[in-house]
Amino acid sequence: MTHPALPVSRLSRRALFCLPAVAALALVPLAGFSGSAFAQTPAWPTQTVKILVGFPAGSTPDVSARILAEALGKAWGQTVVVENRPGAAGNIAADAVAKARDDHTLGIVINGNLTTAKALNPKLPFDPARDFAPVSLVATAPLVLVTNADKPAGAAFFAAARAGGKSWSYGSVGIGSVGHLGMEALMSKAGMADAVHVPFNGNPAVITALIAGQVQMALMPPGIALPQAQAGKVRVVGVSGPRSPLAAGVEPLNSLGVTLDDLEVWNALVAPSGMARAALDRLGRDVPEVLRQPEVRERMLTAGWQVQGSTAEVLRRRVEAETKLLGGIIAAQGIKVE
Repeated sequence: MTHPALPVSRLSRRALFCLPAVAALALVPLAGFSGSAFAQTPAWPTQTVKILVGFPAGSTPDVSARILAEALGKAWGQTVVVENRPGAAGNIAADAVAKARDDHTLGIVINGNLTTAKALNPKLPFDPARDFAPVSLVATAPLVLVTNADKPAGAAFFAAARAGGKSWSYGSVGIGSVGHLGMEALMSKAGMADAVHVPFNGNPAVITALIAGQVQMALMPPGIALPQAQAGKVRVVGVSGPRSPLAAGVEPLNSLGVTLDDLEVWNALVAPSGMARAALDRLGRDVPEVLRQPEVRERMLTAGWQVQGSTAEVLRRRVEAETKLLGGIIAAQGIKVE
């Protein structure tokens, strides 16, 4: 897929590929969540619990949400359903969670919804620091660099990408997403910074575009990329960080001279900041416990996720650290949503 050459503000122009509402992420630390308290309930849950996901069915956040929902439903003896509200790099669903007032609505969010969204879009309809109570870092995964099946691997891939220049494009789940920021960092380090960014509503759409040759590369979770690589439909170039059990046999990008050690995808469970204390306390106990179950860990691993099951405080610290990391890439590359 060939795109026209970009003018001076290359990254600003990329925003034109997104829906106007797209804003991937927010440069705000999660210290001091606040909000008016909901009515306290003597027991929780007392009705069906909804977990909202900002990406389509079959996406990696959706799969992890469904595994978690099933495990929590069994633990609570209560129905737990997953509801997909895709769009705006997950921020449509995140906004719905922030505004929920029923004490039974939660959200599975990705890195960006909690880290850099508001910096990219000051008009974001929710404030990640104010409107969410962190529950748990659910799962993490490295980033896998994937290209078309007819493209070379190894060092030859980077040579081909540099030669392709503006005729090459890469996909991500939205402006400011980890896949977007990671590709910008990778292209800068590898001297291939002319490729055009094309955002999609989820990784299933990104991998479909790769298979069709509509984009030439992407950084993706292994759970989406590796099955298609094993089927010969795409080619894997390398994995971020050290060797990973989630990407067995895939060469680290470090060995090819490109270091992306600190970048990975993750998802987390959050609640509205005003959710009843009894509900938050139970979530804080039960979510890590069900994620420690061997069958849950195995299902997550099969889906391409490494279970974390952290405390709320661990999630809070992770968001603060990554806000600095991703914010640095945004500042260095001048990335904006316009």
